[in-house]
Amino acid sequence: MKLHFYTLAFLVILIPIQVQADAFLMPGEVASVDLVKPFPQPYIVKKGDTLWDIANEYFADPEKWLKIWEHNLQVSNPDLIYPGNELWLKIKLEPVVKEPERKVVTLTPRIIYKPAQRIEKDINNDMVIKALARQDFIRADKIEGEGHILDSEDERLNYGAFDKVYLSLDEPAKPGDIFNIFRNGDPIFNEAESTEKPVGYLVNHLGRVEVTSVESGVYRGNIIEAFEEIGRTDRLKRAVPQDYNIKPEYPEKPIFGRVLYMRNDAVEAGQGQVLGINLGINDGLKAGSVLGLYRSGRLVVDQAYSEEVFQALPEEKVGEVIVIAPQDKASIVLVTRSSSSINKGDIVQTLPKR
Repeated sequence: MKLHFYTLAFLVILIPIQVQADAFLMPGEVASVDLVKPFPQPYIVKKGDTLWDIANEYFADPEKWLKIWEHNLQVSNPDLIYPGNELWLKIKLEPVVKEPERKVVTLTPRIIYKPAQRIEKDINNDMVIKALARQDFIRADKIEGEGHILDSEDERLNYGAFDKVYLSLDEPAKPGDIFNIFRNGDPIFNEAESTEKPVGYLVNHLGRVEVTSVESGVYRGNIIEAFEEIGRTDRLKRAVPQDYNIKPEYPEKPIFGRVLYMRNDAVEAGQGQVLGINLGINDGLKAGSVLGLYRSGRLVVDQAYSEEVFQALPEEKVGEVIVIAPQDKASIVLVTRSSSSINKGDIVQTLPKR
């Protein structure tokens, strides 16, 4: 009887620890809540299937085809899957949490007097993380990065998560160091300046690689995250920890600038999208600075006069942005509110005090 009692006591102590450990998502697992419908184990490829279509069917997001490919490394080329192929996913089931018993509390109403203040909605950290992870702005003198992808063990041209690659680095690194993998985008010019020199370049983040060893000046690395296919010559820059808990702040001094570019060369933008502006650290901006977006007023003819008289209409507010990645002369911003479409050249300026 004593043995049974000790065993039972051991299990009672152990069970909460096990539940807590299972609450974390282990590497290589897919959370069940990410799926919009159960994923069969295995999924049998049908004629006409692509990883893009399968991801759209089960994740409602075709860009998550990489998650399926990462779990099925037997597929050497993600563009070539054939009827009858078996695809598997390691799915993490969410633990069932029992809600605590709720007590009924009778509240007595009180009137609290406070000075008027600006009430802000919480910044959607998911949007901030996605914006910083996928795209960045780099100064013109840093466009070459700190090295590049040299090759891989099996001489493939394209690489994904968990692939082992060789790296060429301009500065010494040690095992455990992490680098962002990026590809150069378009140069960004400040149209307010007459110079033809760009203020920086838009770069697309392709993933991250961790240094594992070095031999004869050549570094070995393991790709720990991939957003797109990665290839030889893709550039590297040392990863810097990002603070995703951005708190809104309102610049006090007047600031005036313009929208320089939109992600993916879009013609218009709206809430949740990434923009570039020609204001930066030199103008007093920092991560969290909130600015207003305005459209210039149209020039119209006043019909009340017989002769042609032009009248400029006032500016109209079309949204708000928050700075998420400031540079010296330019910044990446996230559109947090929009009441109309946003265009390149729209005005960015300090919001009036409420």
